Amino acid sequence: MRAIQAIETKVMSLQQLLARVAAWRTTGKTIAFTNGCFDILHEGHIFSLSAAAKEADYLIVGVNSDNSVKRLKGPDRPVNNEHSRALILANLALTDAVVVFDEDTPLQLISALLPDVLVKGGDYTIEQIVGAKEVIANGGRVVINPIVEGFSTTGIIQHIKQSYS
Repeated sequence: MRAIQAIETKVMSLQQLLARVAAWRTTGKTIAFTNGCFDILHEGHIFSLSAAAKEADYLIVGVNSDNSVKRLKGPDRPVNNEHSRALILANLALTDAVVVFDEDTPLQLISALLPDVLVKGGDYTIEQIVGAKEVIANGGRVVINPIVEGFSTTGIIQHIKQSYS
């Protein structure tokens, strides 16, 4: 199989992902989950994804759909469409599966997957993290990674606008 075909198979529907997760679990492997918009991939994202990948045998990345990003970030976002964002994430060696979700939060996705580890970046408390209660109730754990200062998609967009205005 050519490399691009293998990469594209990492982008899955929820049904495909549930089957893959079941197969991983039969071999005793652990699963980490993280999510975000990942509109313009930057160093902060890479740090967070790398840290998430270290938490389990497999890393699943949930990506907000275009409609979800618009609702959360405003009408000018996303810069890159959901297919592009998912494909870029699937190209990372540390990512084992990517799934796009249309809701504003990944609660339904997390509740369906029940990962062993839920990973979020930022200045959240466990009580503020969507899906934390469900993961912990299922025997999993929640990890909060620090934010890498100086890297944000909003900041990158503002810098580009200032440079070309």
